[in-house]
Amino acid sequence: MKAVTFQGNARVEVSTVPDPALRDPEDVVVRNRVSAICGSDLHVYLGREKGIEPGTVMGHEFLGEVVEVGKGVKGLKAGDLVVSPFTTNCGACFYCRKGLTCRCPRGQLFGWVEKGRGLEGAQAEYVRVPLADSTLVKVPADVDVETALFLGDILATGFFCADMAEAGPGGVYAVVGCGPVGLFAVLGAHDRGAERVFAVDVLPERLALAGRFGATPIDARENDPRGVVKDATEGRGADAVLEVVGSPEATRLAFDLVRPGGIVSAVGVHTEAQFAFSPVEAYDKNLTYRAGRCPARSYIERLLPLVREKKYDFASIVSHRLPLADAARGYVLFERKLEGCTKVLLR
Repeated sequence: MKAVTFQGNARVEVSTVPDPALRDPEDVVVRNRVSAICGSDLHVYLGREKGIEPGTVMGHEFLGEVVEVGKGVKGLKAGDLVVSPFTTNCGACFYCRKGLTCRCPRGQLFGWVEKGRGLEGAQAEYVRVPLADSTLVKVPADVDVETALFLGDILATGFFCADMAEAGPGGVYAVVGCGPVGLFAVLGAHDRGAERVFAVDVLPERLALAGRFGATPIDARENDPRGVVKDATEGRGADAVLEVVGSPEATRLAFDLVRPGGIVSAVGVHTEAQFAFSPVEAYDKNLTYRAGRCPARSYIERLLPLVREKKYDFASIVSHRLPLADAARGYVLFERKLEGCTKVLLR
C-alpha cells in the first residue's frame, strides 16, 4: 500500500510499504477514506520529538471502513464506517474507567515506532487498529465524513481544553494560538456558555476564522495581547487562558494574560525541559495550571451529536484537500503556513 513515511528531519515521502495484517484477535484493519496532517505531526516532522524510526508511517487522524476483523472483536464488522482517537485504549482499566483513555497502560499512539516497538500511523491506505472494540466508534451514515474525522483529535482536544479552563458564562477567556485546535477551543468555550473570548495569533486567515467562530481576534504583530486583555478586564487579566501552541513563548504569554487565581489550560504538545514561568511567579499569582493529552476516545460519543446536527461550521477550518500522493507538499504547506494553509486533509 501507499503510506506517508518519516525520512528524517523535515522529510516525509509517500512510500510503498507492506499492507497491515491482523496480529491479535482484538485487531481490525481499516481502509482509510480520509486522514489529516495534525499540528502535533510537525513536532515529529521537525525533530522536536525524537526517537521515531525512519520509515515509520506518519499520522493519527483517520476515518474509514473496517475491512478485516479479528476473531476476538465483538462489536464491529466489515463495512462499518469508523473514526478513531489518536491513541488506542482497552476501555476497562483504571484510567479508561475514569475517562482518561489517553493514559491506558495498553494504549498506543498511532504513528510512533521506536526501537522496533509501537504502532504504525494513519496517513496510509490501510491502518491496523489494536483493541478495536474499545478504540473505534461507529459513524452514522448521515454524518459528514470530513467533520467526523475531527472527533478523533482536534475537535476533542479543543473542547477538552475549554473544559480544563472551566469556561462558562460571565468569564473572560483568551486562546493563545488559532490553529485547528485553538479554533475548536474557541468553539468549546462558547459551547460551555462563554461570551467573551479573545483569540491571539499572527496569521490573518486564522484570526479571520476565530472571528467567524465568535472570538475577538488579537493580531499579536499589531497589538500587545496583554494590554488588550487587561483593558477589557479592569486590569485583572483573563479568567482562564487556553494555550494550544506548545512553546515556551506561548506558555509565557498565557501566564502573563491570566489573572491572579485564574487557570492556564495547556493542550499544546510541549517538548521543552522547564516551564516559562517560575514556581515563585505561580505562587504569587495563585495559578492553577492544567495540562496534558486529551482523552479523545471519551469525548467522541459526547461530541458526535454536535457534528451530526451541524451546530457549528467545523469544516470551515479546512484549507487544503489533497490526494495521499501529495502529502509531502501538504506537510510543507502546513509547516510553513503557505497559501493560507489552516488544515490539510489527505484523501
